[in-house]
Amino acid sequence: MKNTLFLAILLFSFVGLYAQKTLTPQDLGSKVHFVIKNMAINTGGDLSGLKGTIRIDMKNPAASSVDVTADVNTVDTDNDRRDNHLRNADFFDAAKYPTIRIVSTKIATTSTPGAYVFTGNLTIKDVTKVISFPFNAVSNEGGFLFSGEFEINRLDYGVGKSSATMSDNVKVELKVYAK
Repeated sequence: MKNTLFLAILLFSFVGLYAQKTLTPQDLGSKVHFVIKNMAINTGGDLSGLKGTIRIDMKNPAASSVDVTADVNTVDTDNDRRDNHLRNADFFDAAKYPTIRIVSTKIATTSTPGAYVFTGNLTIKDVTKVISFPFNAVSNEGGFLFSGEFEINRLDYGVGKSSATMSDNVKVELKVYAK
């Protein structure tokens, strides 16, 4: 009887670990990376300063949610002059729009364990568009590592102007560690 009671308590404790958890994205272990062709060469950079909440429910992914921002002032392309240009009004206008925000409207499961589909709103500057992309969630060092990628058209968000040398399409790769 004692063993049965002990096992029941242990089981409910274990299940509680995988019930909905509220996580905070961490800059350490996370990477928001973007790549764009500029003069036919892939040029990339990173954003950090992640803030917000990720609620994950492994038993009921539809109950999960994401509301996370990245700080535009942290843009880093390994070129200070380019970084400052990206922060100005021609591109991100970081003084007026200091964050990029992604908010889920739906998290769906797939047939592959640990693989999901994110649907939600991406806001850059004062423009919000619906995006959808597959992502993976893996338990990692007391938290979760979320990874996925998607493409956007920067002109849809008012980032820069049409250019003969710079692509309109930007690939965004997310690796977000949250605990």
